[in-house]
Amino acid sequence: MAEFNFALVDWSRAQFALTALYHWIFVPLTLGLSFIIAFMHTIYYKTGDVKWKNMTKFWMKLFGINFAIGVATGIILEFQFGTNWSNYSWFVGDIFGAPLAIEGILAFFIESTFIAVMFFGWERVSKRFHMLSSWFVAFGSNLSALWILVANAWMQNPVGMKFNPDTARNEMVNFFEIALSSTAIHKFLHTVSEAYVIGALFVIAISSWYLLRKRHLEFAKRSILIASIFGLLSSGFVVLTGDGSAYYVAQTQPMKLAAMEGLYDGETNADLVAVGIITGKDNDKKVIGIKIPSMLSWLANKDVNAFVPGINDIVDGNEEHGILSTEARMQKGKISINALADYIKAKRENNSELAVEKLVEFESNYEHFGYGYFENKEEVIPNVPLTFYSFHIMVSLGLFFIVLFLWVLVVSLKGKLENKKLLLKISVWSILLGYIASMLGWVVAEVGRQPWTIQDILPVTVATSNLGVGTVQTTFFIFLALFTVLLIAEIKIMFTQIKVGPEEGGKNV
Repeated sequence: MAEFNFALVDWSRAQFALTALYHWIFVPLTLGLSFIIAFMHTIYYKTGDVKWKNMTKFWMKLFGINFAIGVATGIILEFQFGTNWSNYSWFVGDIFGAPLAIEGILAFFIESTFIAVMFFGWERVSKRFHMLSSWFVAFGSNLSALWILVANAWMQNPVGMKFNPDTARNEMVNFFEIALSSTAIHKFLHTVSEAYVIGALFVIAISSWYLLRKRHLEFAKRSILIASIFGLLSSGFVVLTGDGSAYYVAQTQPMKLAAMEGLYDGETNADLVAVGIITGKDNDKKVIGIKIPSMLSWLANKDVNAFVPGINDIVDGNEEHGILSTEARMQKGKISINALADYIKAKRENNSELAVEKLVEFESNYEHFGYGYFENKEEVIPNVPLTFYSFHIMVSLGLFFIVLFLWVLVVSLKGKLENKKLLLKISVWSILLGYIASMLGWVVAEVGRQPWTIQDILPVTVATSNLGVGTVQTTFFIFLALFTVLLIAEIKIMFTQIKVGPEEGGKNV
């Protein structure tokens, strides 16, 4: 088997993770704030009240600052597939590139076209068209996210494709199976609803800051009312889509689910960990804490009596439940890899009989193809503590946001917000918790599926480009410096604009 440069793999992972996490600082705010702006713009269109116009314009300015820097980090992120992950791009570029191309040609085109109208169309186009431009920007932003998340979902659950042994590449055979897979739909809905929560927390945080300083009181109260309703509805949707996502993770990525729950040994009537810690060492690890009886079996299979495989079942196999051991899959994967090499050689030598024989052997073992690159069965186990704690902290914060939005909404409707100093202070700092929860969600999604670039087909170790480690290290620190400067610049510009505050006064139109 090939010798892998694990330093290159780790630094390539680190660089991609760095870029993705910095990019995700900007994306959820763009997705969530765009709809809040559209709601406010619609109220202004319906009422003609200049106060709603001033609110819309203020949040638009903050949206614009965030959008511009988000685009810069996003472009760098997509380029890295070609620079750092060229083997991956070669192997699945025909499939993975399609949704990204649609995102650039269709979604980003809509978004970037109408954002100009949204910002500069005041008094230049009709009020109706201007209001609609805000909605087009919101839908364009979310449509852009759709295609990127479709691409990511395909890596988690590769469907709608067939491997071409003559080119050694995966090729798309059913676009709609990829775009409309259950994994893609639930990933998109869960991710964007989580982004809406961040948008709502952002508006509430800034508005609460104004109330604490007794500035722009009416503006702040109106903004909080809109954001708390939007945030509460979005939080409820996060819970619903999270349930669906867990089900499809159980069906397609059982190791990830086991890591999320710290489930080392499979169980029937498996309990769901509400609060817990991982204890023990080596082969005697387990989770102790508060558990909800049989709930994990229900989430994973919609049956409280169902068996949920644990980490040891997946690694060592479980004959009773028809689970093939990782070592057996490694052997079949090696057969598949060698058969592919023999097939290509036979084709080159015009040995058609041997080529047919090797092609049959390759295809019959292809579902285990990626396992053939492993030398140790433990390689298929992700970082369990990181996945487990990230998942449970994320869920706890999600429940906190529901309580916060409900609390803020009730107090807001009673007209007593400016008197609730503790609530306002909690609201100001909760935006940081929103970003933490969002980042932890991506940690669960990406760390939990390791060591796979494409689930069961392509490990990360064979997906990298043939680069020197020093090259990746150098660009890592360049990007770290660049992104940090951009983030500091955004925060500084944002704070400056927030201190200036919204416009006040004007005539109703």
